[in-house]
Amino acid sequence: MKLEQDTPRNAFALLSWRVNVAVVVALVSVSAVAWSATVEQAHSMRGMVMDYRDLAGMGAVEFLAMWTTMMAAMMLPTIVPMVLSHHAVALRRGQSALSTLAFVTGYMLIWSAIGIAMWLAYQVFAQWGDDAAQSQWLSTLAGATLYLAGSYQGTRWKQRCADMCRTPLTFVVIHHSYRGVRDALRAGVVHGGYCLGCCWAAMIVLVVVGLTNLLGMAILFVLFLVEKNWEHGRAVAYVAGIGMMTLGVAVLGYPPLLTAISN
Repeated sequence: MKLEQDTPRNAFALLSWRVNVAVVVALVSVSAVAWSATVEQAHSMRGMVMDYRDLAGMGAVEFLAMWTTMMAAMMLPTIVPMVLSHHAVALRRGQSALSTLAFVTGYMLIWSAIGIAMWLAYQVFAQWGDDAAQSQWLSTLAGATLYLAGSYQGTRWKQRCADMCRTPLTFVVIHHSYRGVRDALRAGVVHGGYCLGCCWAAMIVLVVVGLTNLLGMAILFVLFLVEKNWEHGRAVAYVAGIGMMTLGVAVLGYPPLLTAISN
């Protein structure tokens, strides 16, 4: 396949159908297990969706485990074409499946690391006391966050990162230049960085509506999957951005809406 024909869809033509099925089943199975654990966690928390104190009360290890599981559920299926492209290049260079496993591990390291920043943010927010959750400025902050997240969807940096995700073979050829597990791990970290650049703003929406809000997670999962892998993903990103901005303005104008969308 020529690089000018590089699309997520064409990544499925790089390997045999058996290998494609094996890779897809592996990633989707891990995601399914992670979704199951996430749903169980959300149900066990029930009314804690917007209670930052409960999240802040978690230990760092417990919070990171929950966060990493959520990221595995939401993000692994979105990188199927990238993993197929990496595996195809790795096989042509005489590398084993361990190289591709290292690539996926590097990718997940980035999203796991973001969990550390999230946990620290909740710790800081918890120090502001119980009145913070009831104050007017919280809805203002939430509305502004939604608006800014939506506006990011149309930025050049967002599109550059998304374009790197939509050209999987080109990315692998550029960033996996050498043989070995270490280089595959590094390439996975780099891809995780681009994926973060593509998705971080929309992910912040999950913080606004509730970190364990299953509906919010499902919507973002579909958004990321479509944005990164559909030929009209850029248009979808713009539409999603307009929706986030509109919701942000609505929350600013009518603060009780924040409670409605976070339950």
